[in-house]
Amino acid sequence: MKKALLFASTLLVPFINWAQCAMCRTQIKNNVSAGETSVAEGLNNGIMFLFFTPYIVVFVLIFLWFKNSKTTKSVSIIERFKS
Repeated sequence: MKKALLFASTLLVPFINWAQCAMCRTQIKNNVSAGETSVAEGLNNGIMFLFFTPYIVVFVLIFLWFKNSKTTKSVSIIERFKS
Protein backbone atom coordinates (compact mmCIF):
# COMPACT_ATOMS: atom_id res chain seq x y z
CA MET A 1 0.00 0.00 0.00
CA LYS A 2 2.83 2.41 0.84
CA LYS A 3 4.55 1.70 -2.45
CA ALA A 4 1.38 2.44 -4.42
CA LEU A 5 0.85 5.71 -2.53
CA LEU A 6 4.46 6.74 -3.09
CA PHE A 7 4.21 5.89 -6.80
CA ALA A 8 0.97 7.86 -7.19
CA SER A 9 2.40 10.88 -5.38
CA THR A 10 5.49 10.93 -7.59
CA LEU A 11 3.28 10.94 -10.67
CA LEU A 12 1.43 14.04 -9.44
CA VAL A 13 4.52 16.12 -8.61
CA PRO A 14 5.30 17.25 -12.21
CA PHE A 15 1.75 18.52 -12.69
CA ILE A 16 1.88 20.52 -9.47
CA ASN A 17 5.25 21.99 -10.46
CA TRP A 18 3.98 23.19 -13.84
CA ALA A 19 1.03 24.92 -12.18
CA GLN A 20 3.34 26.74 -9.78
CA CYS A 21 5.64 27.76 -12.62
CA ALA A 22 2.81 29.42 -14.53
CA MET A 23 1.62 31.22 -11.42
CA CYS A 24 5.11 32.53 -10.61
CA ARG A 25 5.67 33.64 -14.20
CA THR A 26 2.43 35.62 -14.23
CA GLN A 27 3.18 37.25 -10.88
CA ILE A 28 6.70 38.23 -11.96
CA LYS A 29 5.43 39.71 -15.25
CA ASN A 30 2.87 41.79 -13.38
CA ASN A 31 5.41 43.05 -10.84
CA VAL A 32 8.10 43.88 -13.40
CA SER A 33 5.64 45.70 -15.64
CA ALA A 34 4.62 47.79 -12.60
CA GLY A 35 8.29 48.64 -11.98
CA GLU A 36 8.86 46.45 -8.92
CA THR A 37 11.85 44.17 -9.47
CA SER A 38 12.48 42.97 -5.90
CA VAL A 39 10.25 39.90 -6.34
CA ALA A 40 12.04 38.96 -9.57
CA GLU A 41 15.43 39.36 -7.88
CA GLY A 42 14.29 37.17 -4.99
CA LEU A 43 13.06 34.50 -7.38
CA ASN A 44 16.34 34.58 -9.31
CA ASN A 45 18.31 34.27 -6.06
CA GLY A 46 16.19 31.29 -5.05
CA ILE A 47 16.75 29.62 -8.42
CA MET A 48 20.51 30.16 -8.17
CA PHE A 49 20.52 28.74 -4.63
CA LEU A 50 18.63 25.64 -5.76
CA PHE A 51 20.93 25.31 -8.77
CA PHE A 52 24.28 25.53 -6.96
CA THR A 53 23.49 23.71 -3.70
CA PRO A 54 23.75 20.14 -5.10
CA TYR A 55 27.04 20.97 -6.82
CA ILE A 56 28.50 22.39 -3.61
CA VAL A 57 27.38 19.34 -1.61
CA VAL A 58 28.90 16.94 -4.16
CA PHE A 59 32.14 18.96 -4.27
CA VAL A 60 32.44 18.88 -0.47
CA LEU A 61 31.78 15.13 -0.36
CA ILE A 62 34.39 14.47 -3.07
CA PHE A 63 36.89 16.72 -1.28
CA LEU A 64 36.34 14.95 2.05
CA TRP A 65 36.57 11.53 0.39
CA PHE A 66 39.78 12.51 -1.41
CA LYS A 67 41.29 13.96 1.77
CA ASN A 68 40.33 10.88 3.78
CA SER A 69 41.64 8.41 1.20
CA LYS A 70 44.88 10.35 0.85
CA THR A 71 45.47 10.30 4.62
CA THR A 72 44.59 6.63 4.87
CA LYS A 73 46.98 5.68 2.05
CA SER A 74 49.90 7.68 3.49
CA VAL A 75 49.45 6.12 6.95
CA SER A 76 49.33 2.60 5.53
CA ILE A 77 52.49 3.16 3.45
CA ILE A 78 54.37 4.53 6.48
CA GLU A 79 53.26 1.56 8.59
CA ARG A 80 54.55 -0.86 5.91
CA PHE A 81 58.02 0.65 6.01
CA LYS A 82 58.14 0.62 9.84
CA SER A 83 57.57 -3.14 9.99
